[in-house]
Amino acid sequence: MEYHKLIACHECDLLFRKPWSVRGRRASCSRCGASLTSLPGAGLPLDWICAVTLAALITFCIARSFPVIELRANGMTSEATLFGAVRALWSGDMRIVAAMVFCSSILFPLIELLALLYVLVPLCTGRRPPGFDAMLRVVQLVRPWGMVEVFLLGVLVTIVKMISMADVIPGPGLFALGALTVMLGVVALFDPSGLWAIRGEIRSSRIAGVRWSRARPQPGCLARPARACKPASSVAVTAQRAGLVSCHACGLVQTRIARQMHQRCARCQHVLHERRPESLTRTVSLLLAAALAYIPANLLPIMHASTLGRSEEDTILGGVAYFWTSGDWPLAAVIFVASVLVPMLKLVALTLLTATVRRGSVWRARERTALYRLVERIGRWSMLDVFVVALTVTLVHFGSFAVITPGPAALAFAAVVVLTMLASHQFDPRLIWDNAGQRIRPDDER
Repeated sequence: MEYHKLIACHECDLLFRKPWSVRGRRASCSRCGASLTSLPGAGLPLDWICAVTLAALITFCIARSFPVIELRANGMTSEATLFGAVRALWSGDMRIVAAMVFCSSILFPLIELLALLYVLVPLCTGRRPPGFDAMLRVVQLVRPWGMVEVFLLGVLVTIVKMISMADVIPGPGLFALGALTVMLGVVALFDPSGLWAIRGEIRSSRIAGVRWSRARPQPGCLARPARACKPASSVAVTAQRAGLVSCHACGLVQTRIARQMHQRCARCQHVLHERRPESLTRTVSLLLAAALAYIPANLLPIMHASTLGRSEEDTILGGVAYFWTSGDWPLAAVIFVASVLVPMLKLVALTLLTATVRRGSVWRARERTALYRLVERIGRWSMLDVFVVALTVTLVHFGSFAVITPGPAALAFAAVVVLTMLASHQFDPRLIWDNAGQRIRPDDER
């Protein structure tokens, strides 16, 4: 059996036969509904992605260099930039939060763009760059932690919040930030794991003495369950059941070597695991830490405001109540959902997932997998309040007239966001299907 012609779903471990090309479309698993990665011809062509990535890098430099917002009050002016928000938190004894804001809004998006360009430009010309494997793994590592779109929403919330205090003037950086968000959304649709197959084609062509060129995608069908691996048409054959293991970095399916404790992928040298080691234990530990941090995040003040000698402290719920009573109901709803409801739902959802897996439950496996995907996608949006605090602290520093400093809840809330995201990354959704049995639905048989 040629295992390189197979692909395993990363969320339920079901084996599929790779199509020749998906012709720019996305294929999904017939059992759990997850998107299948490492498929040939998936997404936009390489030259398109390369052009969008280069444009995003240029736009990123513009967004970083120019002010995002300018505030004018009583003849005084202040402005906020990306680096200015980080500097304000750092000088306000919130260095951990400043590091989180810097990494999520500046460092990680920049690393992703530079690493992608380093890989894509040579591939578009038929060459394999040195350090290809390491660079592609860096892209996959930092991609979930880039939060430019959340920062943009934080800017919009800050603008609405500051309108009642002073004149707010959008800067060139705001428009560049909006364009950057759109471009990064296009880049995020590109699956970098498919580049390993292109690297293999270039290497094989050079060994055979053939000049490699990018062919146009040919018509192909979506991936279907692998018939050659199924002993019966009503049995779902997983990689674990077939004695195989799939690499989460490049998607290569290969034989599992039982005696080798730290087996590495034959193509990208990534460490292979049938299931993430100690997945439930690590997830539960991170959830407990996040739950403990969630209490002070909502009870302690997130900002200290000093206006004409009068001091006030604002909590997250206090800010929601302020916008609600002042008539800004949509803004109050956005902050409540992103800062209060989403973290609580993430804690409840991950607790439900870990509890059902530990009990060996077979209840609604497909729905639980969809719940896990939802938790992963909405996790980053809880950073909204942290970004709002960073921008507000940067803008409001008018000497004795008005000064805003970050409160202890900012650190606790940032910890909740990071801990819940780490918990969702540590949870292995394939454990849901290990307990759900090996049957597949009749409409999945083809």
